[in-house]
Amino acid sequence: MSTLKQVQGSKTARVAERKRLRNRAVKSGVKTLIARLEEKIAAKDISAREETVAAISSIDRAVSKGVFHRNKAARLKSRLTRKLSPP
Repeated sequence: MSTLKQVQGSKTARVAERKRLRNRAVKSGVKTLIARLEEKIAAKDISAREETVAAISSIDRAVSKGVFHRNKAARLKSRLTRKLSPP
């Protein structure tokens, strides 16, 4: 194996680790916003609408960063809005 391939392999591993940590942080943030929103919806809190906007915005940002697939984002947003609207 050439030296170049060894260097590139180690760089790929470093980059993958950085991306993994960033993706994990973004996913965690989205989960936190969704959990807060679901608590407010269950408590019938008035500020749930503003939380919904924040959660949907963070989901869209995660899609643009490549953390979530666009279909997963659509599914999450659909579920959130269905929970928010009265049955």
